[in-house]
Amino acid sequence: MMMYWYGRGMSGWAWFWMAAGNLLFWAALITIVVLLFRALLRPGAHLGGHPGWSAPPAPGSPGAEQILAERYARGEIDEEEYQRRLGILRGAPSVPVKN
Repeated sequence: MMMYWYGRGMSGWAWFWMAAGNLLFWAALITIVVLLFRALLRPGAHLGGHPGWSAPPAPGSPGAEQILAERYARGEIDEEEYQRRLGILRGAPSVPVKN
């Protein structure tokens, strides 16, 4: 005597919902694992935990001064702006802008 199956077993819809539930479960589990993996291996995650800090630039990538020089060379910023920002990058006190 089968108490819960009423002698017929699972219907086609029950198999469908069981398969769909399994797919959703594994998709959610894999997504969580990937997001955790990416969050733990993100550059700058090991520099004290402050979210605003970032890792030093990778070797071969342009530094801030090089990017600033390229912007000046392309004419995106004028000499005054270039000197002001370069001074800030190098830690010099900022010079007030003359109007």
